[in-house]
Amino acid sequence: MSAIHYIYNMLFPPKCILCGRVLRDEESDLCRDCRTETDEYPQGKLKLQFIDSAAAVWYYRGNVRRSLHRYKFNRGRHLAESYGKLMAMKVLASGLEEIDLVTWVPISSLRKLFRGYDQDQLLAEVISRELSIPCIPLLKKVRHNRAQSGIKGYAKRRANVLGVYNSLNPEAIPGKKLLLVDDILTTGATVSECARVLLTAGAEEVHCVVVASAHHNNP
Repeated sequence: MSAIHYIYNMLFPPKCILCGRVLRDEESDLCRDCRTETDEYPQGKLKLQFIDSAAAVWYYRGNVRRSLHRYKFNRGRHLAESYGKLMAMKVLASGLEEIDLVTWVPISSLRKLFRGYDQDQLLAEVISRELSIPCIPLLKKVRHNRAQSGIKGYAKRRANVLGVYNSLNPEAIPGKKLLLVDDILTTGATVSECARVLLTAGAEEVHCVVVASAHHNNP
């Protein structure tokens, strides 16, 4: 370890991405308690419209929920590195093979201006690097709609995202198996709409990975 790195760690010790506790020397990203006690989302439990398969790292609750709120709403962009690595591991554990491209659910230009970054793009770029799969934007948000978090029920959320996304770089989509990246999945309305747009543009398959999923009944 370089002297600069040592001093930096002394001043800004690495912390658990979920609970915020300072990590011990042998710990990385997660403290021992969060690594062993946070419930992982079961493989193969997510069934979503227009999505060939979907995977989540955790359930969207407790420390996971609080951590993701820091990531999205409190300038927590540094968390993308750890989230992305864990998502890449989940993709590998799910047995997904022959994915051609990684892409993401984009936010609006207005929301990106206020937030300072697109949280799903950051995740996609880490996953792309970890899996050695190209990452390119394939979707564009063409309408600044109401935030899904303020809407209850699948039908209303589905209506809120209809016509919100268009395909981007359409020459790259036909015949491809795509990995669509999002941060949080509740009803699945947003990723399903994105997948519909990608399939309409000629994608062969659309798979999805998220940091966390709410425990919900599919429509």
